[in-house]
Amino acid sequence: MADVLLTHSYHLPYDRKQVRKMQPYPPLGTLYAAAVLRHHKISVAVFDAMLTDPAEGFKDALRKHRPKIVAIYEDDFNFLTKMCLTRMREVAWQMLLDAKSSGCRVVAHGSDATDHAQDYLRAGFDFVLVGEAEQTLLDLVNAVALGTSTPYIPGVLSLASPAAANHISSHALPANLRQDHFPFPARDLIDLEPYRDAWLSAHGTFSLNLVAGRGCPFRCNWCAKPIFGDTYRSQPPEAVAQEMQILKERYAAQHLWFADDIFALNRHWVRQLAVEVEKRGCALPFKVQARTDLMTPETIAALKRAGCAEIWMGVESGSQKILDAMDKGLRVEQVHSARANLRREGIRACFFLQFGYPGESWADIRKTIALVRETRPDDIGVSFSYPLPNTKFYELVRQQLGQKRNWSDSDDLCVMFKGAYTDAFYRAIRDALHAEVDSWKTSVPTAVARQSANFNELWREVDALEPASRNADATQIPIAIHSSVSSAPGVCRSSDLVSIRPLQAAAGEG
Repeated sequence: MADVLLTHSYHLPYDRKQVRKMQPYPPLGTLYAAAVLRHHKISVAVFDAMLTDPAEGFKDALRKHRPKIVAIYEDDFNFLTKMCLTRMREVAWQMLLDAKSSGCRVVAHGSDATDHAQDYLRAGFDFVLVGEAEQTLLDLVNAVALGTSTPYIPGVLSLASPAAANHISSHALPANLRQDHFPFPARDLIDLEPYRDAWLSAHGTFSLNLVAGRGCPFRCNWCAKPIFGDTYRSQPPEAVAQEMQILKERYAAQHLWFADDIFALNRHWVRQLAVEVEKRGCALPFKVQARTDLMTPETIAALKRAGCAEIWMGVESGSQKILDAMDKGLRVEQVHSARANLRREGIRACFFLQFGYPGESWADIRKTIALVRETRPDDIGVSFSYPLPNTKFYELVRQQLGQKRNWSDSDDLCVMFKGAYTDAFYRAIRDALHAEVDSWKTSVPTAVARQSANFNELWREVDALEPASRNADATQIPIAIHSSVSSAPGVCRSSDLVSIRPLQAAAGEG
């Protein structure tokens, strides 16, 4: 038996894109919550829905543990849960019905539950936890156990709570535990062998996840931050190195993924991490997310010493006009510098790219393609502009949104406002750009190699689609135009245009 059964609703087999990638990671946020409850002598169990069918596995867990409280506590460090995918909401609501049938009080926590608290409460959840919620969950569980009043615990919403009628901004969220007071995630409460098997079968290397910091202080205007807001806190470097050592020695991890929203924010912290890792001899190849303007030679050298092998950077666009419109706070030339610095240290440089931001013209898209060709990243990830609540971007296009306001899975990739082009056109760009980047790689799966060999044909299809794919009433948002671009929206000089047709020689370079 357990007083609390923790679970989450992200089920990888329901996400076609992630099935193709097959890079599953344990639900870190859920395991942090479990560790905090256990640290305070609360009996807790975890049902991990990542690779197990939640339709039957969850019912089995309810029968086995007979909990008083079920908390569907999403992994706040998994970018897929931050996307608020409707397929996973459906899983959560089915879990709700099963838990209610077993007589449990049911709690929801996560980005989607925070954004749609009223919907979750009306669906039958007893409570919704907003913001960082380990401490909030602990307070709620203790209150329920004592039979005391619960609606007015900070960060807890219920239909009885006046706050439930309104969205609670990140500035009003309750204080959570200090970062250095967290016990390590309770990885022992789930079975890691299915993860190991999946990784070894697909990639030949077993990777595990951890975090060194929470939140991001930068304010890109399309980035939703329902859990951490604009705050940022990091763990002490020695604690991070200690957890790396545990993952290496106890769990036999061969690779690590730091799931932080942003890494290497403080160069002194990174340098100290390298010292602590070397002291323990616990270096493993790892990958992180960071910004191009943080990738100085000094920081990269320290990351290399600590084991860093791959860095994913939010490049977004090759057009300064669009970067400025996004409030990204970056210069295009910084992408070139970061790429060169990483190449010198032998660290893989990977770009997150975004197409479809309001005001993006054909010329802007061409600049992004040109930037990729000029810098030749080791890999790319392509997404389309996705308006999520409580962002400046969302407010700018909110009146255009129809009934569909969330993607169903991470491969949905549809533009839900009046984009400059059709979804099919953006997908054609994505396919062609992926194929061209794949063609530069020395080792890719056979199926990918066949597609990459045809990237010239894919670009010809993009060329043919472009005139017919334009939307006449596309959203135009006033944006600050960089001095090198014409001040007329969507207009540029002939010197700003870059042909998207690849040079035949490009495939053989590098």
